[in-house]
Amino acid sequence: MSCSLRFDRGHTDDLMAFLMASPSPYHAVATAAERLENAGFRQVEETAAWDGTSGGKYVLRGGAIVAWYVPEGAAAHTPYRIVGAHTDSPNLRVKPLPDTGAYGWRQVAVEIYGGTLLNTWLDRDLGLAGRISLRDGTHRLVNIDRPLLRVPQLAVHLDRSSNDGLKLDRQKHMQPIWGLGDVEEGDLIRFVAEEAGVGAEDVTGWDLMPHPVEPPAYLGRDRELLAGPRMDNLISVHSATAALAAVAGQPDAELPYIPVMAAFDHEENGSQSDTGADGPLLGTVLERSVFARGGTYEDRARAFAGTVCLSSDTGHALHPNYAERHDPTHHPVVNGGPILKVNVNMRYATDGSGRAVFAAACQKAGVPWQTFVSNNSMPCGTTIGPITAARHGIQTVDIGVAILSMHSARELCGADDPYLLANAMTAFLAD
Repeated sequence: MSCSLRFDRGHTDDLMAFLMASPSPYHAVATAAERLENAGFRQVEETAAWDGTSGGKYVLRGGAIVAWYVPEGAAAHTPYRIVGAHTDSPNLRVKPLPDTGAYGWRQVAVEIYGGTLLNTWLDRDLGLAGRISLRDGTHRLVNIDRPLLRVPQLAVHLDRSSNDGLKLDRQKHMQPIWGLGDVEEGDLIRFVAEEAGVGAEDVTGWDLMPHPVEPPAYLGRDRELLAGPRMDNLISVHSATAALAAVAGQPDAELPYIPVMAAFDHEENGSQSDTGADGPLLGTVLERSVFARGGTYEDRARAFAGTVCLSSDTGHALHPNYAERHDPTHHPVVNGGPILKVNVNMRYATDGSGRAVFAAACQKAGVPWQTFVSNNSMPCGTTIGPITAARHGIQTVDIGVAILSMHSARELCGADDPYLLANAMTAFLAD
C-alpha cells in the first residue's frame, strides 16, 4: 500500500517550526505529543491500568516519548515496527547553583552536556528553556526565546594565537553573561519563575539550558540546504512523528505490524537514565501493550522475535574541506536520501539482514538511499541502535540523515533529506 507523505517544501518548513518549538527535550516531546493528539492519539499514564483497546496511544516521561498504534483486532503476539530516535542535543546546562559572576558582570554557571563543539556557542545570542519543578510535584515548561545570554569570546588583540588553534577551558571560558551588577543568589530562578508566571518560592527544581535564538533558515543559491539548531536529532523525531501519524491514518486491515515511535533522552551522554534508550521504558511499554491485549509471556516473546527497529540518528555527510577524514569509497552527500550506517564492530546495529529491510522500505517509498562507513583510522560514534538491539533482543538497523557540522550549535543538512527520511520511515512502519 502507499502512504507516502505529500512532497513539497512544506515538510521542511514544518521541520523548521518543530525545531523552533523544541528548544529542549521536554519541549520536543510536548510538541510531538500535540501533533499525535491532533492525529487521534491519546496519552496513557504509566501509573494507570492499561486496556487492550485499539487506536493510537503514547506515554510521556520527562524528555522521552513512546507512541504506538494498535490496529483493530491485532493479536497479542503481533510484532512491532519501531522507529527510534533521541530528543537531546549537545549543549550547555544550567548548574544547581546558577548565579555567578565577577568584576561587575552577572553570569550563569553552566555545565557542558555531551560532545559539544564549544566554539560554536561563542558570541551567539542565547535564550533559556527547559522545565521547572514546582512544590506541588508538577512541572512547567519554560521558553525564554529572546536574546538573554552570551558567551563572549576573547578579542584577538588579547590572544594573538587564537587563529592558530583556539583552546577553550570548559570551566573558565564557557560561562555566559546575562547582565551587569552584583551577583545575587536566587536571581536567575526568580527571573525564570516570573517568566513562567509562578512564584519563585514554589520552584524547587529546574532542568534549564541555553539555546540559540536564531531561527532555522534555507541556505544556498537555490535554497537547497537547511541550517538550524538541534538537527541532531530532532530531524529524526520530527520525521518519526509525521510517519507514525501518517500510518495511523491508514485502514487497520492493511497494517500487519503495530507501528511505534520511541524518542529517548540522554543519548548524547550514554543513554543510561530512566528516559534513555538503555533504560526500561521501551521494553515496559511494549510488554504492557501485549499484556493489555490479553497476551502471555509467550505472546510477548513471539512479538519481540518478529520486531524490527530503525534507529534513526544523523550521520556525517562528506565534508568538502576535510575529505581525507572520510572513508575513501563511501561518500554520503546531502539531498542524496537517508543513509544506512554500518560498523562491523557494532557501534551501529546494522547487519546484512537489516540492510535488506531498509532497502525494501526505501524501494517501496521510491526513496534513494546511501551507505555510511567510518574511515578505519577514525573512531566511530554510536547510537541508540546497539543499545536497543542488546537490551530488548530486537533486530535493529541504524539509519539517518547526512549532515555537516554535527554537534555544532547550528548544523547543516540538505533541505530535501528530512522529507525523504520521513517517507522511508512511513513505508517501513506500514510494511
